Amino acid sequence: MTNLKYLFFLLISCISFAQNNQFPSAKVDSIVNRIKLPVIPAFQINVLKVGAKGDSTTNNKVAFDKAMALCKKNKGGTIIVPKGIYKINGPIHFVSNVNLKIEKGAKIKFSDKPEDYLPMVLTSWEGTMLYNYSPLIYAYECTNIAITGEGTIDGEGGKTWKSFKAKENAGKELSRDMNHNNVALKDRKLGDGYFLRPQMIQFFNCKNVLVENVHIENSPFWCLHLLKSESITVRGVSYKSLNYNNDGIDPEYAKDVLIENVNFDNGDDNVAVKAGRDHEGRANAATPSENIVIRNCNFKGLHGVVLGSEMSAGVQNVFVENCKTVGYLKRGIYIKTNADRGGYIKNIFVRNIQLDEVEDCLYITANYHGEGSGFQSDISNVHFSNITCNKATESGIVIQGFPEKKIRNISLNNIEIKWAKNAISNENADNVVMTDVFIGKKATVPTAAK
Repeated sequence: MTNLKYLFFLLISCISFAQNNQFPSAKVDSIVNRIKLPVIPAFQINVLKVGAKGDSTTNNKVAFDKAMALCKKNKGGTIIVPKGIYKINGPIHFVSNVNLKIEKGAKIKFSDKPEDYLPMVLTSWEGTMLYNYSPLIYAYECTNIAITGEGTIDGEGGKTWKSFKAKENAGKELSRDMNHNNVALKDRKLGDGYFLRPQMIQFFNCKNVLVENVHIENSPFWCLHLLKSESITVRGVSYKSLNYNNDGIDPEYAKDVLIENVNFDNGDDNVAVKAGRDHEGRANAATPSENIVIRNCNFKGLHGVVLGSEMSAGVQNVFVENCKTVGYLKRGIYIKTNADRGGYIKNIFVRNIQLDEVEDCLYITANYHGEGSGFQSDISNVHFSNITCNKATESGIVIQGFPEKKIRNISLNNIEIKWAKNAISNENADNVVMTDVFIGKKATVPTAAK
């Protein structure tokens, strides 16, 4: 009788898992429907009216600050940037209820002098909160803000900022020590002399955000950082940003995010969902990154969609669908964490993905870089369906857990990888269910005896 009860329980569990691994379109719709676009007042100011010159040499910092101040005085409005090249020696700091509209043929070209991005502001660097150079476009505690138009934002990241990469290690390690030792935030002052590059665009503690149709190129560091923000729409954006660590979009401690119809071309991850690093991240477990929809995008760069590796507050409810590669991609979908992180990654749904040639198609690892100890992450409920890949020069599917912390509940349905050097590497995982998975040439009926 006990065995019958066990079999019945196992059957119910399998049926439940099979039902729960279906792509939850209704859940996606509910997320998208509650995301609010910014409401912008009618006031408009053309930057030419406040002294800006689109001649590629004039410093337009004062003119752009003046336009932002006029919007603040009028309780919001639209800053219009007409055709031309506008050099700005320093950051743009948003106020609420403002749309920065960069028209077709217009380019904002930021300086690459680090001193232009001082005084320092409160920001984050690779998952640790600290004071650093201001992001080039920075919005802190703003509501109803937008960057729109068909123009270009150029971060001038390929010269001075690029040289910081070789010098950043001491500052990076100091930031991580501050994280691990719970150093007071007011004492985490880096900036000049620490060589930690600023993000191109950062929305920090913001709500009702829109980034639409602009072209982003040549970022110093991460391109678009969605930090502790919610109700965000990114659509129609295009990239050509190939410097070090030029992630396209980094939602971090972010919720209710829609990313759609984006053309990526990045020197690093296209979308990297993050949620803080190590001790500090785990202390913020009440604010995981969650409810993120990524759809109808073209991937090109290092990796397509990445979860981690800084994800210590948790990542949940991520939905990726109807995306494809248009050029080189090292990995298609990459879930990565290590034993320093803790936290969890769960309820991830990926469907209708077309990959051309990659190094690895689908990769889940709890042992990223083989680093860390004491805080193994919980990875569970990850579902892949309707995925094609022409060639994986290394591995088709990789799943790597720990013996004492296994990855759980992974489903792979209708996966076709036409060629792979290594088909599947699956270790320390429970309840991995594969249905209609083909790696290499599909088998037909068995041949007859000689």
